[in-house]
Amino acid sequence: MTHTPRYAIYYAPAPDSRLDRFGAHLLGYDAFRGEEIAFPSDIEQQAPDWRALTSDPRRYGFHATLKAPLALAPGMSEGELLAACAAFAATPRTIPLIHPVVGSISGFIAVIPAQPSAELIQLAADCVRAFDPFRAPLTATDRARRNPSQLTPRQRDYLDRWGYPYVMEEFRFHMTLTGRLAAERSDPMLAMLQDRFAAIDLKTIAIDRIAVFREDHANSRFRTVGQYLLTPAVG
Repeated sequence: MTHTPRYAIYYAPAPDSRLDRFGAHLLGYDAFRGEEIAFPSDIEQQAPDWRALTSDPRRYGFHATLKAPLALAPGMSEGELLAACAAFAATPRTIPLIHPVVGSISGFIAVIPAQPSAELIQLAADCVRAFDPFRAPLTATDRARRNPSQLTPRQRDYLDRWGYPYVMEEFRFHMTLTGRLAAERSDPMLAMLQDRFAAIDLKTIAIDRIAVFREDHANSRFRTVGQYLLTPAVG
């Protein structure tokens, strides 16, 4: 039986930065090193089921999606994808700057921008377009997994056009910290994570890099295989 790797283009904070350590320790997984790491020492006292609450985002590592996971199209290689990422990063652009907060989004908790950023929306749209030639067409199984009957008409159109429904106007930048939470768990978990995020005192985040993550097979975690600093526009 063969396994087809999947690749994703993410924003991931600089390795060992305050934001990277915050997210990696909460998820218990360092995607740069491909290693499990310890949770903060007291978090399982506050939430004894913390490992279960973070099982879904742990698989992907701490990140924000710019181009959703994809299998490579026939004839495309990892090396070509990495070269395309380097070329993309070399193109000068305005580097998005956000004020990060911890909030609830679609039932899970994530680091999100306090206000929308046109530059960030543009960066995500550029990634969707630039890397779509590397994407193998969705299979019927992949499409069904997105529950198209529960999507809006525009989201279904984006799913069929780009392989993912939450792109362009539907894009919402988020760095996931938990899986979906029951309603009664959401408020206390949100308050706890907001307090923890306040402690690292990050007023702004520059979305100044992209990273390529690879999932070797369906039962593996995503791991970083390349990262690229974006080139700031001059003037």
